[in-house]
Amino acid sequence: MLTLDKKADLAGPGIGSYDEIAKVLPDNYRSLLNPKETQQAIMAVKQFIEDGLCEALNLLPVTVPLIVDKDSGVNDYLDRDGSRTPVEFFISNDRGKNPVTAQVVQAATKWKRVALRQFDMKIGEGLLTDMRAVRKDYFLDHDHSAYVDQWDWERAISSDQRQLDFLTDIVKRIWKVLKDAESFVLEEFPKLRDPRYPRLPEEITFMHAEDLLARYPDLPRKQRETRILQEYPALFLYGIGWTLDDGYPHEMRAPDYDDWVTETISADGRPMHGLNGDILVWNPITQRRHELSSMGIRVNAETLRKQLEITGQLDFLKLPYHQAILNDELPLSIGGGIGQSRVIMLLLKKAHIGEVSVTVWPEKLKEICREKNIFVLE
Repeated sequence: MLTLDKKADLAGPGIGSYDEIAKVLPDNYRSLLNPKETQQAIMAVKQFIEDGLCEALNLLPVTVPLIVDKDSGVNDYLDRDGSRTPVEFFISNDRGKNPVTAQVVQAATKWKRVALRQFDMKIGEGLLTDMRAVRKDYFLDHDHSAYVDQWDWERAISSDQRQLDFLTDIVKRIWKVLKDAESFVLEEFPKLRDPRYPRLPEEITFMHAEDLLARYPDLPRKQRETRILQEYPALFLYGIGWTLDDGYPHEMRAPDYDDWVTETISADGRPMHGLNGDILVWNPITQRRHELSSMGIRVNAETLRKQLEITGQLDFLKLPYHQAILNDELPLSIGGGIGQSRVIMLLLKKAHIGEVSVTVWPEKLKEICREKNIFVLE
């Protein structure tokens, strides 16, 4: 039974049932900001973080697609098993003579790397997007919706920056932006200063997924994360995608953007794998793990081929995007997605992501929320 729980826990986010969500959502909840104040705070903190990311990482705001050509290979498959498929539609165009099969993006992960070349970004320069996506296969809970908004960013790097210390430095810069945003919103909206909810820690802790497994070898991934965040309420977890000592990756990662196969050395000299990771925090309102960002150094030609071989997806190599990596036509890069509504939900002390993001929710979930005094936007 333990093995089945671990295996089921690999395939991405979500709680899994509305009975469980009813237990997770807090009782006696009261939003600290009314709906109008919430909208004012959303816009203010959104601009603050965008400006902060551009300054900290040397990024240029650029436009980003909502739809991409299916045959380009640019869309994000999220997990390596292909279980989350994009929304797809046919554009007949020119009475069927020059049609296009289009997909709604699930994330701009791969598109951004192509855009670095398109916008002629040099090493140390990058781009920031206000990305919107649809992920129709999510289970809709308190912090996952079918509508996704992210600050998707990408930055060109040199070959000698493809190492753990550089990744760590970038994470620290992002964490400072988030901490500054917390200070900003508490100053601008004093109602959010509630002694029940402690501030984010000044420093973020770094840990390898292998070390987290060693601490809690019998727990599935989300339970491991929830447990460790009670000790370290802000954590960057390295090495998401590499198979760990129990025979499973911490979580599945697609093989064609983050580099999760490269060998690295931990701070105390032990061999590890992966040049990627997640920013996780403890959410004092939901009393659960709260993922803010997935990011990493991207694959090069060698690691792309190796990861596709591991996942049995070498047929991807024929796609234009993958060919461009094999032929060194795209810049080496680091990048990630920072969940806008996730971050804002946390900073505004909200119990449900639907309080800061307008999307569709099943009536069952809305009923549960109403019983808990949580009112989602529609």
